[in-house]
Amino acid sequence: MTPAARPSAGADWRDVPLAPVVLLFGPEEFIASRALDGLRRKLRDQNQELEITTLDAATYSAGTLGMVASPSLFSEPKLIEASNLSSMSDDFLADALAYLSDPAPDVTLTLMHGGGTRGKRLLDALKAAGVPRVDCLALKKDQEKSAFVTAEFQLARRRIDAQAVRALVAAVGANLSELAAACQQLIADTTGMVDSDAVDKYYGGRVEATAFRVADAALAGNAPVALSSLRHALATGVDPVPLVAALAMKVRQVAKVHSARGSSAQLGRDLGMAPWQVDAARRDAGHWTAEGLAAAIQALAEADAQVKGAARDPLYAVERAVTLIATSARR
Repeated sequence: MTPAARPSAGADWRDVPLAPVVLLFGPEEFIASRALDGLRRKLRDQNQELEITTLDAATYSAGTLGMVASPSLFSEPKLIEASNLSSMSDDFLADALAYLSDPAPDVTLTLMHGGGTRGKRLLDALKAAGVPRVDCLALKKDQEKSAFVTAEFQLARRRIDAQAVRALVAAVGANLSELAAACQQLIADTTGMVDSDAVDKYYGGRVEATAFRVADAALAGNAPVALSSLRHALATGVDPVPLVAALAMKVRQVAKVHSARGSSAQLGRDLGMAPWQVDAARRDAGHWTAEGLAAAIQALAEADAQVKGAARDPLYAVERAVTLIATSARR
């Protein structure tokens, strides 16, 4: 590539730059798909006659890349999407290295690598050439998922409050594609500011959302609401295991911030929490003494073992833990 064709590496998956070659690297298929969709839109905006070809690097045959990259009869621009680079054949590695030294004009080659070290020579060559690399990494922390939700609403020029973001991540945050779909549904089906009531209307029946409500009420010392929410959940068949897990997560967060000093942003970085999680945990921490937290942690450890088979009545075990926690907190 010529120096003028060398964009900076580390590209944003929401705005992939146009370049002769682009690397999508990482295991999160949803982010890779969104990045590729955005790149297709950009190229089609330039020319509706864009020709798209897909290649599987794992089953690739020598010479195919050069053939599909060669000019067509009417010289339409081309997008070549090569997937499965983490299982690439030796033929693909050789052809891709050769192609990188002399990319075809009016062709965009996207290389999708799921992670790992397979094809390290190619990865090193792409880095040396300044090829833009889009990291497609799984969003594992609630802080990352919360930022994702906020960005989805900002792109749609809509607002969602912090409590609603928290509730949505708690309800559907396990899978990024589901979380994105939930954002789009709320954007399409609501008007104005999206609040936690709107999230509860659409997703309140999910196990995660139910656990979220029980845990919030228990940590705040609101025993009537915590127990009524819990009994409704258990009566409708909710497994007690995620309920205990949600309570444990909440108690751990309160314990982390109980004696901590510093800004929400600083503590969030130090403790691996989002700033709004720090703020919420601090509010709950006001209801607790160190001794009360120790008792709650002990009760949850016992409940966790009981709901996983150590007790004959796991439903009673989780209700006892919720009662103990909710009545130990100071109103």
